[in-house]
Amino acid sequence: MATGEDAGRSIKGPVYVSGANGFIGSWVVRSLLDRGYSNVHASVYPGSDFSHISSLPGVTIFEADLLDSDAIHRAVEGCVGVFHVASPCSLEDPRDPEKELIMPAVRGTLNVLAAAARFGVRRVVLTSSISALVPNPGWPPGKVFDESSWTDLDYCTSRQKWYPVSKTRAEKVAWEFAAKHSLDLVAIHPSTCLGPLLQPGLNASCAVLMQLLQGSKNPQEYHWLGVVHVKDVAKAQVLLYESPSAHGRYLCTNGIYQFSDFAQRVSELFPEFPVHRFEEETQPGLVASETAAKRLIDLGLVFTPVEDAVKETVESLQARGYLKTAQRH
Repeated sequence: MATGEDAGRSIKGPVYVSGANGFIGSWVVRSLLDRGYSNVHASVYPGSDFSHISSLPGVTIFEADLLDSDAIHRAVEGCVGVFHVASPCSLEDPRDPEKELIMPAVRGTLNVLAAAARFGVRRVVLTSSISALVPNPGWPPGKVFDESSWTDLDYCTSRQKWYPVSKTRAEKVAWEFAAKHSLDLVAIHPSTCLGPLLQPGLNASCAVLMQLLQGSKNPQEYHWLGVVHVKDVAKAQVLLYESPSAHGRYLCTNGIYQFSDFAQRVSELFPEFPVHRFEEETQPGLVASETAAKRLIDLGLVFTPVEDAVKETVESLQARGYLKTAQRH
């Protein structure tokens, strides 16, 4: 491997970002540019809106369906690093989970990794999710959730929680492929992502906060661990790509705590909204931790305060017209 100045040039050579016009992907592109990466291959789903990233200097747009291996290969060719962010996610329940969520997530991941292996990239950073860690009802009581947890697929299937199934299966095939092809892979597991929206549409994680502000009583019991600012997720991706010692899975959350605690904090920040106050534990047995993302903290990541993430999200949702202030009576 190159050292010194040569290593810096090789690392910051062309890099590929899938799902580059989505909520996280857009911020990954921004973070790479801010970090000095001057050649970003940004792939977007054909026909989707990428106007918010198309004019950024150093960004080349590739319209590529993840299921189109030839298109993915064209986008990855010449790149020295890969950030695989794209994965289907919908605000609505899928009619055909296998076709709409699971198969695209799994096959899409394999297509990206196959291209990475073919062109000999130095490292792939895979955006997994806490949805590949939880729900896991078999987790030992009294133990803080960490990167050794895997979502219980049977549990999710029986309750028709298809997004966790898609993320878990995609990550598992990624590790299998990486081991078989000696591919340097690291995975990041963001909790509920908040922050300003760069993309034109509303994403699922910010919708969780929006619905809470509108009075939703959904306790998020199946997939809640905490929240994280999307800028921190993007910075963490670049950090994991650049850190030689990085390996394995990395939980990315500014602490683990009950959703009821989060609702309480949001209510105090925005008393003008009808935020529901949960009287009991929303995640029975969940062990709180301020340093759940210790692996990333040890690499130097400093998390944005949760309150700042909430405020910036609300400002963005209001500016976009998604959220109107509702006065309490």
